[in-house]
Amino acid sequence: MVSGIPRTVAEELDADDPLAVFRERFVIADPELIYLDGNSLGPLPAATPEVLREVVEEGWGGGLVRSWQGWIDWGARLGDRLAEHVLGAAPGEVVISDSTSVNLYKLAAAALDAAPGRGTVLMDAEDFPTNRYVVQGLAEQRGLRLVRLPSDLDGGLDLDVLRSALNGDVALVVLSLVSYRSGALLDMAQVNDLARAAGARVLWDVSHAAGAVPVDLAGSGSELAVGCTYKYLNGGPGSPAFLYVRRDLQSRLRQPVWGWYGQRGQFEMGPDYDPVPGIERFLVSTPPLVSLAAIDPALALVEEAGTARIRAKGLRLGRLADELADAWLTPLDFRPASPRPPERRGSHLSLYHPDAWRICQALAADAKVICDYRVPDRLRIGLSPLVTRFTDVWDALARVRDVVAEGSYGSRPAGLARVT
Repeated sequence: MVSGIPRTVAEELDADDPLAVFRERFVIADPELIYLDGNSLGPLPAATPEVLREVVEEGWGGGLVRSWQGWIDWGARLGDRLAEHVLGAAPGEVVISDSTSVNLYKLAAAALDAAPGRGTVLMDAEDFPTNRYVVQGLAEQRGLRLVRLPSDLDGGLDLDVLRSALNGDVALVVLSLVSYRSGALLDMAQVNDLARAAGARVLWDVSHAAGAVPVDLAGSGSELAVGCTYKYLNGGPGSPAFLYVRRDLQSRLRQPVWGWYGQRGQFEMGPDYDPVPGIERFLVSTPPLVSLAAIDPALALVEEAGTARIRAKGLRLGRLADELADAWLTPLDFRPASPRPPERRGSHLSLYHPDAWRICQALAADAKVICDYRVPDRLRIGLSPLVTRFTDVWDALARVRDVVAEGSYGSRPAGLARVT
């Protein structure tokens, strides 16, 4: 099959790419493998193993408990760097702590406690499952009315739907800035304005945006947010998440898990809980230091590249992927399952095909392309601008085309196995 876009176009884009040098600063164990799943788990920065070795061998092995003096405020210091370079927030408004799900629970519970007399919670019916389950659990425990906002699988939440659901009884709105399935991107400032007019708070999950899409929490008027560090921030499997609370709200909100890391006079071991006034009041307990340490070298790469340049390349990668998918894959029963143009989504896109699960398996096993599958029948393609080349996009979609055209994927099992 002849392409309308020759590979030389992708080669020229790579040659002109100012971020191309960053690929060399990641571990590429198999040069033939095309990895398009960095929106699930970012690749390993080359500097990370040495940082972890120092923490384990020198900090833990040599320093022992004495090393805590340098470790104890690491979550806050890394949080300040995230605030400045990734999230558009101020120092003292972001801290790294726990998992995204736990942080969402803490901030959602705190926001609901601060809204007595309001009995409704809104959420996107197509949001990431854990977010929906956490919100559902809180609503049931507190006897609140939970409204699941209908949302288009591919296009995302229509703001008119949100507008019509907002009223004086709504306490909290929980939304993801970028849809985990389709990549649909919401207008953060507009959503915040709508909620503020109704007297409600918005709790944002920016997991699929942080490190790929510039986030402006302060400029958009955001009050609460959570997110993970192992996708586009490349912190590694299970790396701790972060939470954001606007400074003026910090002393007014009290999270439900009272732990000694949020306590005033932490080492005085007092009899009663008395939280510190700042962002540290949303901490709970001793952080997983080895996992926390891995965020440092990974974040350094994002800081150096800059989210504006990362986003600019992500958009160019997305446009190339759209053009190739239209030319090669639409004739093979694929259709776009993400907003167009790429400015309307994050840094991943989805393609619908009735055999997407089998195709995803065949690509990994036979074509050395790692992408992702999401129900129902979506092939999800993550474009990580610090690592993904334009030739990777061209080659990967060519391999998708060939696998589907040959029909060999049909022998793969149809049952959906555990997919993370």
